[in-house]
Amino acid sequence: MSQAVTEPVPVIRVDGGSAPRRMSLRARVTLLAAACVAGVLALVSLGAYITVYNNLYQQVDDELIQQANSVINDPQVVQTGGLRIPTYITRLVDVRFDLIVGDGSSAFESAPSMRPPIGLDEREVASGQKTSSIRTDQNTDSRVLAVPYRYQPGVALVLSQPLDATKQTLRELAVVLALIGGGGIVVAALAGTAVARTGLRPVERLTSATEHIARTGDLRPIPISGDDELARLTHSFNTMLGAVAESQDRQRQLVADAGHELRTPLTSLRTNLELLLSASRSGAPSLSEKDRAEIETDIKAQLDELTQLIGDLVELARQDEPRTEFERVELVEVVERALDRARRRAGEIEFDVALQPWVVTGDAGALERAVLNLLDNAVKFSPPESRVRVRMYPLGDGTAVIEVADSGPGIADEDLPRVFDRFYRSSEARTLPGSGLGLAIVKQAAERHGGAAYAGRASEGGALLSLRLPGTPG
Repeated sequence: MSQAVTEPVPVIRVDGGSAPRRMSLRARVTLLAAACVAGVLALVSLGAYITVYNNLYQQVDDELIQQANSVINDPQVVQTGGLRIPTYITRLVDVRFDLIVGDGSSAFESAPSMRPPIGLDEREVASGQKTSSIRTDQNTDSRVLAVPYRYQPGVALVLSQPLDATKQTLRELAVVLALIGGGGIVVAALAGTAVARTGLRPVERLTSATEHIARTGDLRPIPISGDDELARLTHSFNTMLGAVAESQDRQRQLVADAGHELRTPLTSLRTNLELLLSASRSGAPSLSEKDRAEIETDIKAQLDELTQLIGDLVELARQDEPRTEFERVELVEVVERALDRARRRAGEIEFDVALQPWVVTGDAGALERAVLNLLDNAVKFSPPESRVRVRMYPLGDGTAVIEVADSGPGIADEDLPRVFDRFYRSSEARTLPGSGLGLAIVKQAAERHGGAAYAGRASEGGALLSLRLPGTPG
């Protein structure tokens, strides 16, 4: 029975449009600059408007109070009906005035034609419930002041002044502030766009360079201009590119060297197998038992060499992998485990061991493999019944050294700088078994733990190989 193929169901938007596109960084910088300036201008404009509003209204109030005081304190008073009227009241300009009693009616025999608005506050001042009052009357759009009339108890002087001129000034101020604010926002948006375009140009260059690298694999460094944060970012990116290029070079070199080293045993295996197959065909000359035994021995040796070479390649590839977690490692225990393994295949060779406690932070397995390679190398070049000297001691500078000295022929001067290179084998080592990767693994493990590997001559006349590692006394 065939199975139905389930296709992904497309997401349908309610509005029928496509998915929204995220705003670009340049647009966000522009919008942020405009929003910040708009917020600042709004606060400044609001503060300015409130300040001018209060000052204008205070001026109106002060003018009303001044005129009321001038009326009340005028020494020239005339008698009109039952009221004593200061002569200054007749000189009031652009101000409505009246004298009222507690019920709000005018105390004049004939009320002024332009009476000020009378409300509860003014009646309370006339009746003595308040000492004074000042308010804005919304119906007449005017400011109203009421004070007690000192010439006659139970009477209040009420003055009012229109707010037309004041509100016109405030309207003009609001228009000016709005125009200034709008212009400021436009200027801020333009400046934000210019700043974003200028500031993000290096980012765009870096983005284009990374896209070019991802598309072509070209790992050449990106040109750096300036010394700001973006220049530092470009420098860091170039450092990363250098590390990637170096890793690729190491991988290419490893593959090339591995292919070269594998070619010899594989060719030998192929030749031996072809001989065995040819001898097994009918009519072909047969091989003697001695020749067949030699061919089988050679095949086994080549297989052992391939196995060791592949194992060393896997170890090198594993150590190239990034490792984020290291553990506390007692280096004495690592060396002793490596010595136990080396003794089982050392034959008649003895080990002279002296170890001082030392603790490192790292990979115990990789360190044990590195020490074992040093021991195996010393055993390989030491004559039978000789001694391999193993020492571990601190140097007093935050590092300790593991020294392995053999009694072999030593290392020639021209070979000393290259003994830790991958697949490098000296003329003395080419006739001995090995892949040429053992000491390269030692160097890689040392550098991975912040240390180094060294080669020299021992006092016994043989080679002295050292592994130096940072750490603390145990």
